[in-house]
Amino acid sequence: MLVALEYRLLCRIAPQLPAKMGGGAYAGKSKLRILLPGIEAKIKDRVVLDFGCGPGAEVKEMALLGAKRVIGLDISAKWLQFAQKEAEQAGVAAKCEFVTSVSNPVEVIVSLDSFEHFAEPEAVLQTMYSVLAPGGSVFISFGPTWYHPLGGHLFSVFPWAHILLKEEALIRWRAQFKSDGARRFGEVEGGLNQMTIRRFQEILKRSAFAVERLELVPIRRSKPLHNRMTREFLTAVVRCELRKPLTLAR
Repeated sequence: MLVALEYRLLCRIAPQLPAKMGGGAYAGKSKLRILLPGIEAKIKDRVVLDFGCGPGAEVKEMALLGAKRVIGLDISAKWLQFAQKEAEQAGVAAKCEFVTSVSNPVEVIVSLDSFEHFAEPEAVLQTMYSVLAPGGSVFISFGPTWYHPLGGHLFSVFPWAHILLKEEALIRWRAQFKSDGARRFGEVEGGLNQMTIRRFQEILKRSAFAVERLELVPIRRSKPLHNRMTREFLTAVVRCELRKPLTLAR
């Protein structure tokens, strides 16, 4: 009964998919340098892995910014093929490689807007550790996290809709526009693992990485209200720098 009511409400207020998470905020701008300020110096003359590269825009950009070599890693063959063509058109194909797995160690790993999507984020962090050379760094930036007003991505037809409404009603509403048969948030294209700040911190604690820096960037208009009590709800972006120790601790 409640699910049916919520579904009718969603159909009424959102007769089409919202465009809030379309990435328009980065149009004509460098998403890489906005989300990871100062990254140019960190990748200069280094072998870099873009973990979850998607269409490869950042792979191409890092090659242009002076990385020695950039590897784009993704599970989507469609995106890897697209990224290869983009690199060729930009004249940096010789410095770029697009793969579904990595065996040789890299010096730097970059991950943008991915940790809220990975089905097994802890396993991903372990994989990053295994392919990173000792002394190497990982730079992660992602958001919004689950309790952000738009943390449900396309399910956030209004602020916190993904929290206030039942998953079943939201999935049923989405099925009007998508035919992939998803029945849970984690099954939609790209996946949503309901990542919170607290969960991410716990994952970092259990990892073998040294946490060099963890930054919680507040929603701009809510900055005066952003504190330890409200950060789950008012953080726009999570940034961190991790380092693999040169030697294993005894």
